[in-house]
Amino acid sequence: MNSIIKSEQLQNGVLVLTVTAPAKYNALSIVALQELEQELDSAVKDKSVKAILLTGEGDKAFVAGADIAEFKMLPIAESKAFAETGQRVMGKLENMPVPVLAAVNGFALGGGCELALACHMRIASENAQFGLPEVKLGIIPGYGGTQRLTQLVGRGKALEIMLTGNPIKAQEALRIGLVNEVVPLEQLIATSVALLSQMIDRAPRALAMVLKAVGAQGRPDGYEVEASAFEECCQTADFQEGVSAFLEKRPPVFTGR
Repeated sequence: MNSIIKSEQLQNGVLVLTVTAPAKYNALSIVALQELEQELDSAVKDKSVKAILLTGEGDKAFVAGADIAEFKMLPIAESKAFAETGQRVMGKLENMPVPVLAAVNGFALGGGCELALACHMRIASENAQFGLPEVKLGIIPGYGGTQRLTQLVGRGKALEIMLTGNPIKAQEALRIGLVNEVVPLEQLIATSVALLSQMIDRAPRALAMVLKAVGAQGRPDGYEVEASAFEECCQTADFQEGVSAFLEKRPPVFTGR
């Protein structure tokens, strides 16, 4: 059986994960979720992975949603566990210690939109569309979308998107802060890799600590997490190298130590 999640690591350490189910507009099936979780678990242990780029195959869809056919067969007694499984995978994506960027190359609806929301950043092609249309099926987003969309765009706009179920186009997504940038489709991957490459050149421990501190946003101990992360960075060889390079007016050479 062919894998749904295609994995390719670029020479600079960017791990490209591509959802490959074009016949179903790259639907996020249970098998796709399982494969994605396996890839993320492996990436956490692999020191050669410096960043992750997540995208969909083709020029029509990033991930157009969950596999609706699976909903029809889902026993009511298993519905909460179904949502919690998706939440667990999205949580792993959100809590990766390396930068994760979604290159959204078309439809990102339902579970696909939730997948993009769980990434640290999003770059969209001009033909991209985002939406959480679950109310049109009589359900709600279950993979963390109600929480992450609200955090990104605010309560009022998030409710409008979720309560109407209507999709929004790429430029509107940019206007409300849902995506970082909109580019032509043919430039999407190159632009995404270029942005991640800039981040890879920075101190790896500092990147991980920024992600950890931002992940604590809204928590009562958020500032404490930031201060502790700052302290941890100050104890690294990379901090000493960064300061020395700045004073000596040369590029730093970070080692991750």
